[in-house]
Amino acid sequence: MQTRPLIHAVTHPPLVTVVALCHNHAPFLRQALDSILAQTYTSMEVWLVDDASTDGSRDVLREYAAAQPHWQMLLLTENVGNCRAFNAAFRQSRGEFVIDFATDDVLLPQRIAQQVAAFQRAEGTVGMVYSNCELIDEAGRSLGLHHRPDAAGQPVPRPASGWVFEQVLRRYFISTPTMLMRRACLESLGGYDETLAYEDFDFWVRASRDWQFLYFNEVTTRKRKHPRQMSARAYRRLDPFLASTIRVCDKALDLCRTSTEREALATRLRWELKKALQHRHMAQARQLDALLQLTGHQRLADKVLGWVARLPLG
Repeated sequence: MQTRPLIHAVTHPPLVTVVALCHNHAPFLRQALDSILAQTYTSMEVWLVDDASTDGSRDVLREYAAAQPHWQMLLLTENVGNCRAFNAAFRQSRGEFVIDFATDDVLLPQRIAQQVAAFQRAEGTVGMVYSNCELIDEAGRSLGLHHRPDAAGQPVPRPASGWVFEQVLRRYFISTPTMLMRRACLESLGGYDETLAYEDFDFWVRASRDWQFLYFNEVTTRKRKHPRQMSARAYRRLDPFLASTIRVCDKALDLCRTSTEREALATRLRWELKKALQHRHMAQARQLDALLQLTGHQRLADKVLGWVARLPLG
């Protein structure tokens, strides 16, 4: 009697898309791209996207693309912002998981392998894995950790896992550069909202409504802090950052299902209202006050802030 040879199923590691977004990152670009090459995880596709840089970044991108023929490159002719630039590559990509990688940051060598393994251990409803990161300055000097231990040894800001919609509304705790997103999650949202000036808060709000988030307790990334990055410009006059935040909060109000969630959003709106008044963005402060009233959780002190926002100061 003949026996058939055993056939072992070959399982391939999931493909990970790295969308490397560049806008005038020339001083940091080589270190960022070298950190992609240093990954221990090999099932990757890389998209180099330049958002109309003017500082010589394109020459560096062309050099790396020539040396890595399997890398894709998009050189945008006009500055369209992070959301549109990311979507342009994401919609052509194929990875089961996706990294939005700003090329002033650095990936540690085990980053992708560790986070893919975390995804594979997790439930299918997990839409994003994030982790800790080391903050660095322009010269690459360490500024400490994003999630740093307090006197009791507990991380601050406190990370959260699971169904975190309420937490996302209430406070800031996710380090954006550490995120590995499930493609199905991003596709369910239609990608990033291209009408916004920045992407992360909107992604957190919309994704966490229907997907779980998972914190992976390792340092996987080095995040560079410098004056030219978008978050450093927040609340400056004529910067679109605050207007985008108001739009996301408006979306969040529609997504709230419980009084507790609306109270969490009120906490966020209260903080944004104070910042808007501090920087004399009076029109935006009035919009925030109107949203705060709609949550049903306006306090007496909030009414005073709303009255200040209606003063003819700007």
